Amino acid sequence: MPEGDTVWLAARRLHEALAGRALTYSDFRVPRYATADLRGREVLEVVPRGKHLLARVAGDVSVHTHLKMEGEWRIRPAGPPPPRDPRIRLVLANAESQALGYSLGVVELLRTAEEGGVVGHLGPDLLDPAWGGALAAEAVRRLAERPAVMIGAALLDQTRLAGIGNVYKSEICFLRGVDPWTPVRDVPDLPGMVDLSHRLLDANKARHGHITTGDLRPGRTHWVYGRAGRPCLRCGTRVKRAGQAAQGGERVTFWCPRCQPASS
Repeated sequence: MPEGDTVWLAARRLHEALAGRALTYSDFRVPRYATADLRGREVLEVVPRGKHLLARVAGDVSVHTHLKMEGEWRIRPAGPPPPRDPRIRLVLANAESQALGYSLGVVELLRTAEEGGVVGHLGPDLLDPAWGGALAAEAVRRLAERPAVMIGAALLDQTRLAGIGNVYKSEICFLRGVDPWTPVRDVPDLPGMVDLSHRLLDANKARHGHITTGDLRPGRTHWVYGRAGRPCLRCGTRVKRAGQAAQGGERVTFWCPRCQPASS
């Protein structure tokens, strides 16, 4: 499932391609909305909310999509409607651009006034333009509400704070020197962990890829994620990998047993 910064970048690209222009073509290739037609309506904005995308259209209409595991949006110049590719689940186009939604996990229409029904359960968005003391404090409060949950699982719980996926979960725990199986109540500095989460996503949001080491060389962009069996970039100990129960099912976790010692 994509990280929040990936969704933020997709929203920005969609906003640049669609916002402020009337749709000349829309094609919802999902049975529930097969007859929906948004032609002639202006796209007001496209915004991210955690890992959700909301394209707000004139007339109190929002197009809600979620990439899930394999989805992506592709932007191309205006032209003939795309062929009947089963991977394409949604097409939105204007006189200049086409936005093609491939393998989208969620495609639905709803009233803009009712967006809370699909995103209202989310915790503070780490890439909210208003991010600051109040939102950060709320994220810390929500994490602390479930003190017995392992921090690796808690960071993935979008109702606690929204935007972290498996890559950042592993990298944040490494950078804070915390074993991912540590209960939330035993994490020494939850505010510091939340602040780091925001800073990492914010640093990467305008580019493809998640670079947490500051090193752009192949194989050195992450401290532990994807490096199972290889030497830790900091201490040389072999990085470990294991499944960890989390919201939505078991997720793989990477960590360095020396840099992230288990809590006693």
